[in-house]
Amino acid sequence: MSIPKPYVEMKEQQPALVGAYEQFGEACAQAGPLDAKAIALVKLGISIGAGLEGAAHSHTRKALAAGWTAEHLRHAAIIAAPTIGFPAMMRARGWIEDVVAKG
Repeated sequence: MSIPKPYVEMKEQQPALVGAYEQFGEACAQAGPLDAKAIALVKLGISIGAGLEGAAHSHTRKALAAGWTAEHLRHAAIIAAPTIGFPAMMRARGWIEDVVAKG
């Protein structure tokens, strides 16, 4: 999985800050019963709902790496439509396709 260049640069420039951020994320993941696969899908859904393109790209990659298929992720976008609206769902589906198309 490719890590975006800005994140790598920030980690090089501010290792303590990024390390603390990564530890916080790990602590959140370990705070409950969800497994890594479920967490990946939930985080994609949150990214979609929040309208965060970079996060949606990242969490699409992570969800694929966790074992979800492209069809699962497309469905995750589609089921967001009644909550976030059809145009926002289409935008989010496009973000998923950006990653899926790169293979």
